[in-house]
Amino acid sequence: MNRRDFLKVGALTAAGIGGTIIFEGLRNSGAQAGVIKESNQALKAKHWGMVVDVDKFKSPEDIQRIAEACHKYHNVPDIDDPDNEIKWIWREDFEHTFTELDNPYLNDKIKEANFPVLCNHCENPVCVRVCPTQATFKRDDGIVAMDYHRCIGCRFCMTACPFGARSFNFVDPRSHIKNVNTEIPTRTQGVVEKCTFCVERLEKGLPPVCVEASNGGILFGDLNDPESDVRKILTGNFAIRRKEELGTGPSIYYVIRGGKDSA
Repeated sequence: MNRRDFLKVGALTAAGIGGTIIFEGLRNSGAQAGVIKESNQALKAKHWGMVVDVDKFKSPEDIQRIAEACHKYHNVPDIDDPDNEIKWIWREDFEHTFTELDNPYLNDKIKEANFPVLCNHCENPVCVRVCPTQATFKRDDGIVAMDYHRCIGCRFCMTACPFGARSFNFVDPRSHIKNVNTEIPTRTQGVVEKCTFCVERLEKGLPPVCVEASNGGILFGDLNDPESDVRKILTGNFAIRRKEELGTGPSIYYVIRGGKDSA
């Protein structure tokens, strides 16, 4: 936003003009949501995506270990209250992960499986369309990112997201972080947050934290590249996505091998 547009929005705010007009001013001003400047060592892709090998997660602890690594790195507050908790990645059972696929003859192993769930970085993200300030936006590489400075806490994105992947900071999150990672900005009370596919690590040439901590349970790569690890495992195995019937196009796939002897 240039100086004239900024002053125009400020004048409207001071005059008490309706919030809708202000938001439209932001939309039409040509202002761009914050992005991370690329470096020569950055990992790049046309469409970043993940493949979760469900069989690699034998117990809830396997997912908890990954969630703790993610949350520690990203300064996610540890709030022991279901009404106020913040989560970027967590565990769900089959019923809550793939409700529409349940049937009375489903393999017991699949019924009892553990599923790590997170933001799906959808191809057609509803959260982006409903955000009035462009705080949520889709990057050219497919990542659905957030500019926390633009977030006004309206929670439209939370209502629109069919995966429950976003959390709202009802309380000051900074008072619930034991050891702050100074490489990652902390959030403030009144904003929404979620998984970012570790865009700041990609800029350094590193994979997402959950991928690194999963011991091969989560693969990450370019879904548009036939030679990438994610495409190779998808080509050789049966994989599903969450709530495909909604048309959002999740970028996270789950490989479910099934059977008692699969490994």
